[in-house]
Order: sequence, then structure tokens, then C-alpha cells
Amino acid sequence: MKTFGIFDYMKKYQYENIFLCQDEKADFKAVIAIHSTALGPAAGGIRMWQYDSEMDAIEDALRLARGMTYKYAAAGANMGGGKAVVIADPKRKDREVVFRTLGRFINRLGGKFFTGEDVGTTLEDMEYLFMETPYVITLPQYLGGVGPISPLTAFGVIQGMRACAKTVFGSDDLSNRIVAVQGVGSVGSSLVEQLSDLGARVVITSRR
Repeated sequence: MKTFGIFDYMKKYQYENIFLCQDEKADFKAVIAIHSTALGPAAGGIRMWQYDSEMDAIEDALRLARGMTYKYAAAGANMGGGKAVVIADPKRKDREVVFRTLGRFINRLGGKFFTGEDVGTTLEDMEYLFMETPYVITLPQYLGGVGPISPLTAFGVIQGMRACAKTVFGSDDLSNRIVAVQGVGSVGSSLVEQLSDLGARVVITSRR
């Protein structure tokens, strides 16, 4: 991205769309990147983060969207890859205005992009989003969703660890293996709990 333009980047990796969203009254800026809808509508979570520059935010959205394309294709799901990035402090307090604003932008895409939680966002944020658009994948159970997804995400990480352990050590048993977990947010804390239940020796690092 730093050595060539956005359209060159999109051409190189075969992106379909980038949507830049802003609402001055809501102090809102976001990027929605859609990599591919070849297998179905694009899907990917919403990352809320402070970036050093707007170009860094665009590059992050593009990179993550492409990763989601490969992820869904590998899983055999009829979905494509997309990602949304909200350029803001993840500790921002006025969550409703942020996510209802984003929800209106997503709704304009008419089902081209489905979304859910990611870094810096919560299940409650998805409820605000759902007030403006039906294209939300992760929701509380009372709204027809599966509820918190962090334990399932952590479970998926552990399956990857077990596959690696099987290749390297000849066994997928994680008991007594030393595992370092960097970051103990919603996914990390669940990961630590599940690893401990499996008998792993866990080392934790976290920025507070």
C-alpha cells in the first residue's frame, strides 16, 4: 500500500469495493472493504481502533477482508470476504451513536456485507447495529443469535494449536505444554480458561 496506489492494490489482490463512511455530527469515520462476493455475500467483523493514519485504517480493512475470503472458502461456507473498520478509540463511550450510524451505512449495501464482533467491539454494540440493519451475524440469544462468540473463537484457536502440536510433537495433547497467550481480552481470557482445562501451562502477557 505504501509503494503504490489504492486502485493498484485493489487490482493486485482482486478487491471489489472500498466504502469510506463519515458523519461529521456523529464524529464518525469508518472503512468497509469487500474483497470478494464470488461465493456469496461478503462477511467479516467490525474492528474499532485508533490508527496512526487513515491509510493505515484502509490497509487494515483491505488486508482483513482478503483474509476472510480465504477463511470462508477453506471452511466451505457460501460467503465472501469483507471487513469494517471504525476509526475511533475502542474505549469510546457513546457506543449507540457510533454503531447505529455504521448500521445505516451497512444497510445501504443491501445485503452485500454481513458483519459481527471483532477487536474493540462487543455484543451490545451489535444490538445497536441491529437497530438499523438486519445484516448482523453475531447477536444475543434473545435476538435469535448464538450469544457470546469468544469461547467459540478460542476453541478454534485451540484446534489450530492441536494440529500444530500433532505435526511438531506427534501428539495433539496440550497437557503440560507451555503456551504463551498475548492479550487476555474476551477471546484471550476464554483461551486461557480452556487451555487450563486441558492441562496446559499458560503464560500470559497483556497490555492494560
